[in-house]
Amino acid sequence: MIMRRSSGAAAWVLGVAVAAAATFFLAAEAAGAAPVPHDYEQALRKSLLYFEAQRSGRLPYGQRVAWRDHSGLTDGLEQGVDLVGGYYDAGDHVKFGLPMAFTVTMLSWSLLEYGGDVAAAGELAHALESIKWGTDYFIKAHTKPDELWAEVGDGDTDHYCWQRPEDMTTSRQAYKVDRERPGSDVAGETAAALAAASMAFRETNPHYAHLLLHHAQQLFEFADKYRGKYDSSIAEVKSYYASVSGYHDELLWAALWLHRATGRASYLDYVVDNAHEFGGTGWAITEFSWDVKYAGVQILATRLLLRGEHEERHRATLQGYRAKAEHYLCACMGKNAAAEDNVERSPGGMLYVRQWNNMQYVTSAAFLLSVYSGYLTEAGEGAAATCGEVAVDAGEVFAHARAQVDYVLGSNPRGISYLVGYGAKFPARVHHRAASIVPYKDRKEFIGCAQGFDDWFGRKSANPNVVVGAIVGGPDRHDRFRDDRVNYMQTEACTYNTAPMVGMFAMLNRVARQQDPTPATTRPEGTTSTAAE
Repeated sequence: MIMRRSSGAAAWVLGVAVAAAATFFLAAEAAGAAPVPHDYEQALRKSLLYFEAQRSGRLPYGQRVAWRDHSGLTDGLEQGVDLVGGYYDAGDHVKFGLPMAFTVTMLSWSLLEYGGDVAAAGELAHALESIKWGTDYFIKAHTKPDELWAEVGDGDTDHYCWQRPEDMTTSRQAYKVDRERPGSDVAGETAAALAAASMAFRETNPHYAHLLLHHAQQLFEFADKYRGKYDSSIAEVKSYYASVSGYHDELLWAALWLHRATGRASYLDYVVDNAHEFGGTGWAITEFSWDVKYAGVQILATRLLLRGEHEERHRATLQGYRAKAEHYLCACMGKNAAAEDNVERSPGGMLYVRQWNNMQYVTSAAFLLSVYSGYLTEAGEGAAATCGEVAVDAGEVFAHARAQVDYVLGSNPRGISYLVGYGAKFPARVHHRAASIVPYKDRKEFIGCAQGFDDWFGRKSANPNVVVGAIVGGPDRHDRFRDDRVNYMQTEACTYNTAPMVGMFAMLNRVARQQDPTPATTRPEGTTSTAAE
């Protein structure tokens, strides 16, 4: 990485899936093209494998990605803490706390919305494992009520090396936020992740769920009491995951997740009382990411409004949140009145925000559109998003979500699946150190920093290991994509690209089976391919 980079389930089964699918197919027919069938169940299975490829620490007996091995086993040792575990965020070996926490929040939200669909596909255990690998690490990293270890490794030294994680010789310095060096953004996002995860584990592991919630509450108190941006406290993160949006969005985000997890009115009061000062009802946003959470905040707040889960004194403020939530959704659908208020689209229909790892914005937008469609359906007949003077119903909102997912899976002008390992053609030269070098189990001889660059990085051939389930940065605004390891803006994948898609793939698998019980024809498992230049 070198970058800046379920209660609703029943309603979906009963209503939105059929209406939305009809809208989607009619839209495709009007455009003169039939929608391409995809095997969403296969996409789901593959997406969960990716998180196993990104694991740091001592790998478990049931590890399915066999080309990975143990790594980072001394993380935290110099600081006297156990920081073994967690995830590498992308194609390098730094453990960045902010994007890791956002990844876990989105994985957990996926299960809260579409957990029944994940379970029906037989993947609930793997999905919970992907969350727990992150939350176990956060529990370790939260060493005191007002102390959180927010990074392990240094991006600058890491990027001078092209090594397998099993061979790492780069700095494993760990960095923390505390009372003297606050980090409300990273502490707030970690609180949100743990609160959301606590609900995912509530039925299967109530004791663990309680532990997660305890840490979440402590972290939120720390984030709120000792306010400050984490990149002001940890200078090393500034070139990689700078908190450009500040920490107000994470504080609102964490409070909403804690309200959902606990039902305590004080958390909703916090979101309402700080709505204006923190920008919750002020910012009209057209992206949602590991840094900018406002759209997610606004949609979660709108959920409470639509469900009537609020006091009357909250209504006006929640309506303000809804107006901004729908500005984001309308921007993604190209329905805001002013063209500059809409998200750009490529000729092939992909939402385009910026050239570096654009797929993160595509997958997160697809997820938010989909869950909002579900919330509208739950609200009952007549509920719709308002785009200017136009009412947009749940089915149309969902159709836009599905179109973005299908673009990722190969329904695009180049016919490339940007989900690695899925479909007939996918990126073969992913910018990923571990995937691009011979597996450690096959060749245990040490590979040094320079040797990795000399012998492996510049190879024109496909990576020896397929990092199945990764969603790469993706094409440019003209749908152009160059499958080259050097082209990190397009070929590097990140955990937060794939995380929102776990629930989406599961839900679309159910929707597709309701439409056509015949399984989709797909490329045989294990077949490798490459994207054309």
